[in-house]
Amino acid sequence: MAFSFGFSGDDIDPDLTEPQPQLQAEPASQPPSSYSAFPVAGKPQLPATIHPLSSLLAQLPSKIAYDTLAIDLANDIIPNDSSSSYYPSNLSLPRRELWDVRVQLMAEDDDVLSGPSGEDRVDDGGLGKHDVKTGIYEGGFKSWESSIDLVRVLAAQDELTAAQQASSLRVIELGCGTALPSLALFTWIMHRQSLSQWPQTPCSLVLADYNPSVLRLVTMPNFLLAWALHNANDPILADAFGIEGELELSPAIVQAFENFLSSSGIHLSFISGAWSPEFISCLYELPAFSAESPAPRTLMIGAETIYSPFALQAFAQTVFALLDRERASDATAAAYVAAKRLYFGVGGSLDDFIGVARSKGATVTELREESEGVRRGVVHCVLQQ
Repeated sequence: MAFSFGFSGDDIDPDLTEPQPQLQAEPASQPPSSYSAFPVAGKPQLPATIHPLSSLLAQLPSKIAYDTLAIDLANDIIPNDSSSSYYPSNLSLPRRELWDVRVQLMAEDDDVLSGPSGEDRVDDGGLGKHDVKTGIYEGGFKSWESSIDLVRVLAAQDELTAAQQASSLRVIELGCGTALPSLALFTWIMHRQSLSQWPQTPCSLVLADYNPSVLRLVTMPNFLLAWALHNANDPILADAFGIEGELELSPAIVQAFENFLSSSGIHLSFISGAWSPEFISCLYELPAFSAESPAPRTLMIGAETIYSPFALQAFAQTVFALLDRERASDATAAAYVAAKRLYFGVGGSLDDFIGVARSKGATVTELREESEGVRRGVVHCVLQQ
């Protein structure tokens, strides 16, 4: 089942805003028993798979084209607050151009990017005309307005200052796509480091998307772009921005990016595949979840991840399985969820997620409400110790 949400202004990618027909998803005969966000009869879901950063970097082309998304945070940061200088009021986040992704695919002559099951078909999804194609492509090539709402909330809540009181920070972005919220956190950490106001608190950013192709072609390149733009005056990058909106890559630049992450105590991890018990097991195999990391602060973040009842159930099961596990290990853990109040025609809603969260014993705080256009909101969830 392929469909477009059909919302005006819903997708903030300028090259993908053509009017699309709104199709109604077929109703399911019964809810899935567990962790089945994207069920397709007779079709296995993509398995949970860890993708090492070095492997993704090795598949980069010689240059990548990008645009930047400007986010004005002036109304989200508390004036005169001691942390306000850590959050520049004008935030600019890079996003790789989708036409450049197409160029890379043509150069590789590889429209089928094979994950372990060989089923990750880019051409049937985000590079076509569908917002989502169930079981094939889950929307990761586009940037959605709720992800911007989540960036604003993370700035307003000043999560990075809270993280400095812990031994380490772990951020898990479920359904990351272009990863704007994680990119914002990454950019703010670099800004604090430039002000000597980030005391080398180890930070792990875990980027999870159903499609390996999204991680390879968009998510990871966006982090490399964010680092390069923040360090554009570094001599090693002096000639890398020869053409506006384009970054020339060399082995030295890629190595400098890896060196920066290592010296800054920042670790990037990438996981693809369906939300499942295997996904959670895969997550806890990462170095960031080593038992040797005492008293970490763990944030789970997700935007536009509950667009259908199936997705809502699987997302909620995953979030609360993680919160339960973190609580058992005495970690401080919370989840931020941004979504539309109602996904017309497909059945998911933020209110339904709030109901599920409270039924699991969570304390839910509604932090942001957008009433203009399509109604959206951001909520904060914690499980009490």
